[in-house]
Formats: sequence, structure tokens, C-alpha cells
Amino acid sequence: MAELLFFISAFIAEVIGTIAGFGSSTIFLPLALFFVDFKTALILVAFFHIFGNLSRVTFFRHGLDKKLILIFGVPSVILTILGALLVNYTPQDVLKLVLGIFLLIFSIVSIVKPYFKFKPSNKNAVIGGGLSGFLAGLIGTGGALRGAFLTAFNLKKENYIATAAAIALAVDITRIPIYFGSGFLKPQFYFYLPLLFIIAIAGSYTGKKIVDKIPQSSFRKFVLTIIAIISLKFIYDGILFFL
Repeated sequence: MAELLFFISAFIAEVIGTIAGFGSSTIFLPLALFFVDFKTALILVAFFHIFGNLSRVTFFRHGLDKKLILIFGVPSVILTILGALLVNYTPQDVLKLVLGIFLLIFSIVSIVKPYFKFKPSNKNAVIGGGLSGFLAGLIGTGGALRGAFLTAFNLKKENYIATAAAIALAVDITRIPIYFGSGFLKPQFYFYLPLLFIIAIAGSYTGKKIVDKIPQSSFRKFVLTIIAIISLKFIYDGILFFL
């Protein structure tokens, strides 16, 4: 039953992520933690994330902004390595606390300032790439922060989707071998991967089919509120670690 609920959560996360406009990992990672430990969740969600980004890069490859990918992507990859390596040296409850704080701040800022973005500059691209990459490596989700920096450059929709997906793909390709080499994926979870691949495609397709039938603004606020509530649990678990 727990395995079935895990896969249902993955499908729901992909559908919601597609509709709400932010990465499925932001939704799926906190849900996955109800079923598996933090390290297992990190690598399973990373694989789930990479499946979705592979398709986006394939479909929108002509919209790639190569200069921005270089400026933003290189620091992302470098700091992803650091974040991923730190996972082994950080207690899981501390990682949950960091994840909870990040998700809570992200939710509040997104609700209060839905159009918030940083100034477009090479400096901010480097900073945004580094920070989002570090968070992706350490707590498994950096797409929300990456989006806040990338939207500042006013890319066309196709360019934004392709460029963001390419950077995320580079981050995933960087962190997955580190997670795998650290033994995060136990053999009993190997069969999850092909199922997650199918679910990622099905969830994305379903989300695209119903995106126009749901009020975008109110739905996004509802999802962000749920994320904020879930984040409080992780913050509570993390605080207990220090008590």
C-alpha cells in the first residue's frame, strides 16, 4: 500500500507542478519523505526530475540560450557537487529542517509577491546558479530559486523552458552519480525507476491537458499553502533534533 501511495504522490506532484508552474520536485520531495528516508527520497526524486527535464530539452532544444546556460549552469554544477557531498555529513533531521525553512520561505514569498524576480545581470546569474545548484545538491530542490533568477532575463516562453530544463538536467546529471556512489539507492528501489519514468510522462501530459481548465492564480496559492503546512512538519522534526 505504501508503494502505491508513493507512486500516486509522484503522479499528483507532476500534474500539480505542470499546472502551478514550478518544478515537480518542490512538491514531490516533501511527499516522498512520508514514505522513504531522506537519502532515498533525494535520489528517487532526482531521477523523477531528470526524466521530465529530458523531454523538455528534447522538445524545446531550439530555444536554448547557450550564453545563459554557461553563465548560470557552470556555477550550478560546481555548487551542486558541494551540496551533494555534504549530504553524507549532515544529519537527516537537519536536512529536513533546511528543506522545511526553504519551502516555507518559498511559499510565503510566492504568495505575497507572486511576480518577484531578481535584476538581470551576469552577477545575479552566477549567484542564482550557485545557490540553486547548492540547494539542489543538498536538499533536492533548487528549481524555485533558479526560476526567480531566470525569469529576470525576460526570455520567451520556449527559451525559458529549454534553458531552465537544460540547467536542471546538468544539475541532475551531476548529483545523481554522487548520490548513487554514496549508496543512497538501495537495490529494492531499482524497480521504481522505470515506473517513475512512465509516471513523469503521464503526469506532465495530464497536467498540460487540464492546465487551462483550472484558475491558475487561486490554484497556485492553494498549492503553496499546502507546501507551507508540510514544511512546518519538517521544521518541527528538525528542531526536535536539537532539543
